[in-house]
Amino acid sequence: MVVLKSTSPLSSLTSHFFTLSSSSKLISPRSLRHHVHPTSTSRVPHFAIKAYMENSNSFGSFANRVIGALPVVGLIARILSDEGGVGDDLVDFAEFRRRVGKKCSDAHSSAFYHFQDRRGRAGDPLYVLLCCWLAAIGAGLLKTEEILEGVARLRISNDIEFEEQNFMALMNDSKERRAKLKTDPPAIPMEIRAGKALDAIYVCCFGRDAIEEEDARLLTAMLCAVFPSVQREQIQLLVKDKTEKVAAGVDETYVSELKPLSKEAVELQMKDLQFLQQNSET
Repeated sequence: MVVLKSTSPLSSLTSHFFTLSSSSKLISPRSLRHHVHPTSTSRVPHFAIKAYMENSNSFGSFANRVIGALPVVGLIARILSDEGGVGDDLVDFAEFRRRVGKKCSDAHSSAFYHFQDRRGRAGDPLYVLLCCWLAAIGAGLLKTEEILEGVARLRISNDIEFEEQNFMALMNDSKERRAKLKTDPPAIPMEIRAGKALDAIYVCCFGRDAIEEEDARLLTAMLCAVFPSVQREQIQLLVKDKTEKVAAGVDETYVSELKPLSKEAVELQMKDLQFLQQNSET
């Protein structure tokens, strides 16, 4: 895949959320576990992976897995790559945003902001990108209900950092289970992943509201930015079908009742609360 990076002033202003931390005000102990990558890849051009999803049978993907498996070379590649995803490493949310941002045009970037203007806080660009990340990276590792319940919870709690870490833990657990069973995640076409992203965005950003014509236009633009390998006509059909189902009252992607969090997830939240309390007292 050839990736073109826009260098216009508008792009640098409107795409800053692609590199924002999920929590810009306070860094919790969990967020300190993220890898810190330098901003330049010119020193290791052959290690840079430009697409957040690659054909697992491609030569580039094979070479990437070989590089990641080599102890010394793999370590160097992970240190020098600004995008991560070396070897069999999962692409985390921060890395995913950087990759999307590198190939996002001015028009696509502005669509995220216009969408937020229409949907308010629930339409935060980071929320939209999280939904897309879960579908692009997590499909096959996460259950559909896990994705929808998580983004529905995000709509209420606005705790994107917690949801990011919770989903990452779920994906890593799923990956480890499959590794033990020596089974690969199912191969899910990108157009289906785009559809899953649309379902997640609807639950997170709309609740059960109708999708208006301008919303549909912006949804198409944002999904085209994140899933460039999917034809625009296919994405338009996905959005049109979703809009019609919502209008007819036959859409089944809403979450009627949130399930209790797992014990591990609750413990993570308690650690964050303790961290916040300690900082408020100092």
